[in-house]
This record gives sequence, structure tokens and C-alpha cells, in this order.
Amino acid sequence: MRLRKWEDLPAFMQCEEVREYYDILAKKKGVLGLKRGFDVVVATIMLAILAIPMLIIAIMIKLDSPGPVFYRQERVTSYGKKFRIHKFRTMVNNADKIGSVVTVDGDARITKVGSKLRNLRIDEIPQLIDVLTGDMSFVGTRPEAIKYVKKYSKEMCATLLLPAGITSEASIRYKDEAALLDAADNVDRVYVKEVLPGKMKYNLQSIRKFGFWSEITTMIRTVFAVLGKKYN
Repeated sequence: MRLRKWEDLPAFMQCEEVREYYDILAKKKGVLGLKRGFDVVVATIMLAILAIPMLIIAIMIKLDSPGPVFYRQERVTSYGKKFRIHKFRTMVNNADKIGSVVTVDGDARITKVGSKLRNLRIDEIPQLIDVLTGDMSFVGTRPEAIKYVKKYSKEMCATLLLPAGITSEASIRYKDEAALLDAADNVDRVYVKEVLPGKMKYNLQSIRKFGFWSEITTMIRTVFAVLGKKYN
């Protein structure tokens, strides 16, 4: 991927809070190119290997509950671009219209098959398509819904210098996010005031330490986290 020139960034990103992170990435253009090359090659190989398992999962979803195979909510990626994310549907159809965008532990909207997919994060596999198109990367800030991006502080907007990611250090640390929100009286308020700032601390820290091998490490840590390892 190529980092845009500073003057070509959206106006809301041209601020001193973002400039600090922009300057860090501007010195690592080679790493950014390597990151994109890795994304394309690995996503292509994985889609080829997982094509049949994905087909089986799609059939299971259709048999389990009415509705589409994919969940295609609009999310935000680099430079504030909006895109429709690919995820296996794990909730009842139109779930975002009958509850919060954020999911809590034991959410009644989650289907039987969906529960299993979410536990192993298998519902994220179709995002390999978004990696190929360039809307996402393997590692990066998780793509937020538009309503939450509007709540970003100026510094948080620095995370939009890079494509959204399938995983991140914040995803690892907040693997049990749904459980954290389960007891909240107002899920959206708690997410914006408490959870989002905590996740962004890790996302911004990742930009400061941006490097190819640090991203590989994050991917490995994600595998262990999915298998049950706890990271404090």
C-alpha cells in the first residue's frame, strides 16, 4: 500500500495529533509495500485452501436460520473510506436493526451455528476477500461502524492512516469484549466511553511500533489467543 501525501489526506485527518503517526509511517514506505504484498499472497493462498470449508459453513448457516450467508454491514477503513465488510452471518437476519451494533455475551440474536463460529473466530474468514480488495489487511485496527468512528478523538483518527485489520493487539487484549459489555445498562455508551478508548490505546501504540515482524508476531499471538491463551 502507498501512504498518501499529507496534503492529500482528508481534511479531518490533517491535524497535529495525526501528524505524529503519519511521520512514523512515512519513514517506513518499504514496510508498507511488503505488508501489502504479504496480504495479497497469503490471502490468495488461504482462500484457495479454505474454499471448500467456506462452502460447508455457508450451507450450515443457511440450514440453521433464514437470511443471507454473509453479514455485510458498512464499516470504515483507511482515510475514512466506507466499505461493506464480509463476515459469515452469526446472528439472526437484520440483527443490527433490533439491537446494538456491539454484541454482548449471551446475545439472544446469535444463532446456534453462529455461536460456534464466533467462539473460534471462523466468522472472520470471509474478510480475506476484503484483504484482497485492499479494504482490509491481516493486521490493523478493527473496522468500526460509522457511528463509532464519528466519536473518534483527533488522535484516534491516526488509525485511519492504515487499512482496517482482521486482527490487532487490541483484538487480542479485548478478545472477551462481549463479556465485558454484558452487564452494561447502555452498551453503546459503555463501548464509546470505556472500551473504545482502551482498544485505541493499543491501536495507536501499534502504529508507533509499526514493523513487518511485529505484525507477524501479532498474527501468531492471535492464533494462541483463539486457542485459549490469555494475554494481560
